[in-house]
Amino acid sequence: MPNTHLQHPEDTILTGDLRVLRDLYSRGHVSLKIDGAPSVVWGHHPETGKFFVCTKAAFNKKKHRICYTTDDINTYFGHQDDVANMLFLMLKLLSQKSFPGVYQGDFMGFGGTDTFKTNTLMYVFPEDVSQSIVIAPHTIYNVTDKLSNAVAEPLREIFDDTKHIKWVQPSVDYVYNDIKPPVINTESVEFMTKKESDVTQIQINALIKSGQSPTDKDLNYLLGDIYLTNLYQLVKDVKEDLMDCMIVTDSPKCYLPDGTEVVGEGFVFYSESGRSYKLVDRPVFAYTNFTQGKFN
Repeated sequence: MPNTHLQHPEDTILTGDLRVLRDLYSRGHVSLKIDGAPSVVWGHHPETGKFFVCTKAAFNKKKHRICYTTDDINTYFGHQDDVANMLFLMLKLLSQKSFPGVYQGDFMGFGGTDTFKTNTLMYVFPEDVSQSIVIAPHTIYNVTDKLSNAVAEPLREIFDDTKHIKWVQPSVDYVYNDIKPPVINTESVEFMTKKESDVTQIQINALIKSGQSPTDKDLNYLLGDIYLTNLYQLVKDVKEDLMDCMIVTDSPKCYLPDGTEVVGEGFVFYSESGRSYKLVDRPVFAYTNFTQGKFN
């Protein structure tokens, strides 16, 4: 799929695109969302063949910030001490390993401790991590020309820990039920335009940011149509049912800021069609990220 921002499944139906229902009922690949920050990118640049490191700014079409050397890191990220120090270590340590493509992951922190909190959630390992850096890789990119046109695919390769790098790649399994998606009669549904949908998503996020879980009454007001509200809630229910089926192993323990233990932030679902979605309990995790996230 193109390197685009992942959407919540329920948001995608507001304009009348119901492909998400078919996607969520299909076989797919699931990965655990790791609440690391910032997102990091590394590999061999398709245009130069040279090894580089960067944040997700690597995919920016206009502003070039690819880092091949320490001087590049100082030039582009020298004003951000934590990011620059992270990239210095990545450049030194990752260049020692063979990476045939371009990869993306979440930076979880520097070693020497068993506890990591870079954004909103806290991760606790069974013992202190001896490696220098901890990264949760999740994506590999198919690049045929420019990096900005890269096509994302879920990373299925499992990286072995090294003396200096701790890779965090929890395994996610779920029981696939060969059930056909519901047939929806949309004759009575008043869908939105793309512009209306964008505005409504901002309004829904504003409710969540204020600590509210949008009710049917809220959604009826924001969506302007009871049938669209029903469809929105249906997709949300399908998403939550799918999340309840997930079995996660090989993951560090994860805690909300209030100390509540959770499985994780959520999941990324890669459907058979190539479309991907983020599966998140929005009233819990979106609210936490909106209000307490370092990189929200």
